[in-house]
Amino acid sequence: MYSLKERYDVIIVGTGVAGLNCALNLPRDKRVLVLCKSKITDCDSYLAQGGICRLRNEGDYDSYYEDTMRAGHYENNPAAVESMIKGSQEVIADLVSLGVEFAREEDGSFAYTKEGGHSFPRICYHEDSTGKEITTTLLSAVRKLDNVELAERVTMLDLIADGNECFGIVVLDNASGEVHKIFGDYTVLATGGLGGAFGNTTNFGILKGDALAVCIDRGVAVDRINYIQVHPTSLYSKKRGRRFLISESVRGEGAYLLDKNFNRFTDELKPRDVVKDAVFAQMKKDGTKHVWLDMRHIPAEKIASHFPAIVQRCKEEGYDVFTECIPVVPAIHYFMGGIRSDLKGRTTMSRLYAVGETCCNGVHGKNRLASNSLLESLLFAKRAAQDITSVYSPAESEGESAAVASLDMDKYKNPKKLLAKYRTQVRKAVKAASEGKDININYKEN
Repeated sequence: MYSLKERYDVIIVGTGVAGLNCALNLPRDKRVLVLCKSKITDCDSYLAQGGICRLRNEGDYDSYYEDTMRAGHYENNPAAVESMIKGSQEVIADLVSLGVEFAREEDGSFAYTKEGGHSFPRICYHEDSTGKEITTTLLSAVRKLDNVELAERVTMLDLIADGNECFGIVVLDNASGEVHKIFGDYTVLATGGLGGAFGNTTNFGILKGDALAVCIDRGVAVDRINYIQVHPTSLYSKKRGRRFLISESVRGEGAYLLDKNFNRFTDELKPRDVVKDAVFAQMKKDGTKHVWLDMRHIPAEKIASHFPAIVQRCKEEGYDVFTECIPVVPAIHYFMGGIRSDLKGRTTMSRLYAVGETCCNGVHGKNRLASNSLLESLLFAKRAAQDITSVYSPAESEGESAAVASLDMDKYKNPKKLLAKYRTQVRKAVKAASEGKDININYKEN
């Protein structure tokens, strides 16, 4: 295991854009640990292709707001949507200042692309690997900080808590199999989605919703955990493993969805859930395992410059996107529900925050608008760091001692079995929420 200390000021679980941006915005005099259960880049932030939304100007606000609300079936938290949109220019400015390179027009202004559900192009992008560009830039900045430690292959097994107050986490060293207690005045959960708990997903397989299960066990409120977005277009393959996403930007640039007879059957730029339903309906009608995506009519130079990673991956699977259609099928993609948090990242447990895809602040409603995920994660992670800074106080030793005394260390003797239990618990909880049972899925305004 890394030579981790037993105590830090702030513990952040997750190395996606939410976890990294939270670390970047904490005071430099605070000792911060950022950990993840696999490699640092094994996070969905790294996989994001399409881009990140930015309010173009004040005249774009009403349209952007309505697009987000309409995509979310008007179940969004209006305050969260307003905060996200109004903070979008700040987020992009922060990223540019760190060195993120977005596509530009000849005059130096941002180049914008359009995706499903958007009335206008308002998405900043870096080829078809925007998430990789942002994540690697943030990671480089974090690595320069003397006050932050990064630890790979360390899995969170539980919270250390007394009543409704968090004092740190219990972790597994994946290499040695040893279990350790790590204490922190504040803990931030930035653990991503849960697609790995279900399979047929664009998510990394390690993302199984462990933190969600831990919070349910610990009585931390969760919301809307059956709100799981299925992306309309992943590359169809008979191979096992994670599904490769075909970015919505491809359709934003004009690609068509075709049935088995190579006829268009839907409006490709409707919100994701609408397109997904249309794809499933067409597959059922045609008796096929996929539909076709056609980008042959898009100028070749645009495809090559905007979607190089997609071109290459399709080539590896035996498809030439310039001369033939590619098979696509819906796959589990994004988690709109999660650990209940307010607009500062606070959960219902004291000293515990949740940011990014693992949390639910209501910004996405029932269905996320394309390219709002990176924006939401970055903005509210920064807000959480700012809140921790403003309210910071050391945890009381009495509470910490009581929390340690309440731990049943036998629970962690078989971590593999415990993690399997968490996966089963997540699946059951999602099913129960879908049926309106056991889990509170009704969003409560922050």
